[in-house]
Amino acid sequence: MTDISRHDAAGILTGQASYLIGVAARAPSLHNTQPWLFKVGRASIELYADTRRQLTADPDGREMVISCGAALYGLRLAVRSLGFQPDVQILPESAGRRPLARVRLGRAEPMTADERTMFMAVPHRYTHRGAFECGPLPAGLLTRLQGDVLAEGATLTKIDPGAARQELIATIAASARRQDRDPQSRAETEMWSREAASRARDGVPARAFPAASRRKSGRLPQRDFDLGRGLGLLPAGGPVPPVTAALVTRGDAQEDWLRAGQALHRLLLRAASQWVFASLNTQPLEDITIRALIRDRLALPGSPQMLLALGVSRTAHPTARRPAADLIGP
Repeated sequence: MTDISRHDAAGILTGQASYLIGVAARAPSLHNTQPWLFKVGRASIELYADTRRQLTADPDGREMVISCGAALYGLRLAVRSLGFQPDVQILPESAGRRPLARVRLGRAEPMTADERTMFMAVPHRYTHRGAFECGPLPAGLLTRLQGDVLAEGATLTKIDPGAARQELIATIAASARRQDRDPQSRAETEMWSREAASRARDGVPARAFPAASRRKSGRLPQRDFDLGRGLGLLPAGGPVPPVTAALVTRGDAQEDWLRAGQALHRLLLRAASQWVFASLNTQPLEDITIRALIRDRLALPGSPQMLLALGVSRTAHPTARRPAADLIGP
C-alpha cells in the first residue's frame, strides 16, 4: 500500500473522470431520472443533486438523495477498479453550494476478488418489473445481502409472509390508488415513461414495464407506468417473489438517505452477480405519514427508505443512461 501524491491524483482524476462518472451513472434512480451532477476538480470529484430532475412527489428530495447515494457507491466502486481506496466525505463543508459528497483518491490498494465480482455486475444490474422465475434465492445470498447493507450503515429486514405483509400490501395498494387518481402524479409518471420507439436516455422505457398493473396476492403492488396507454412490453403476473424486504436506516435525514442509496446499490450489485434482481417500491414511502405507519406496523428498527421484492431472472434489460459529459457541471 502506498500513498499517492497530490499531483498524481489530479492527473488520474481528470484523465479518468468520464470513466468514473460513467460507472457511477449506472446507479438506480427513481423513474430513471438520473438526478446527479458531478464536479471534477484537481483533487476530488464532488457529487451534487440535480434538482431540475426532482419529482413533485418527492418535495423534500428524499428519493433524489437516495438515488445520488446509489451513484456515490458506484463512484466508490469505480475508484476501486483503478486500484485506489476512495476517500469519501459526506456533506462536506463548502464555500459555495454544498455537495452531497466529495471523493478523493486514497491509498493505492488492488481491488479484491469480491469487489471485482460486484464491479462486473454493474453493466447488467437493472430494476426488475416483470415476472421472476420460480424458486428461492441462491443459498446464503440473503444473509450476504444483509451483511452488505449493514456494512453501509443500514439494515435489510425481511418481511415474512403473513398478516404483516398482507397489511403492507393493502397499505401500498391504497397509496397507489390515491396517487394514480392525482392528476399531477399521473402527469409526472407519463412524462418519465417512454414509448417503445423513444430514443431518450433517461426515464422508464416501454420494455421495462408491463401494459397492465395486475394485483396478485403476496406481491407488493408496483407503480403503474402504463396508465392504461398500452405501451408496456413486459408480460405481467408471474410467481410471488421469494423475498420481500425493507431497507431501513436509523434516522431519516439527508445523511441517512445517502447511506440508504449506497446500501441499495451495493446489495443490488451483489444480487445481480447471481442473477437475482429487485423490484423496487417507493410509492407509499413518498408520504411521510405512510412511511411512519409502515415503520410502526412492521416494527422496523428505523425509517423504511425502500421496499424490495427479490427474485431470480435469467434475462437482463438495463435502461439507457445519459453520457458522462452531460453529468459534469461547472
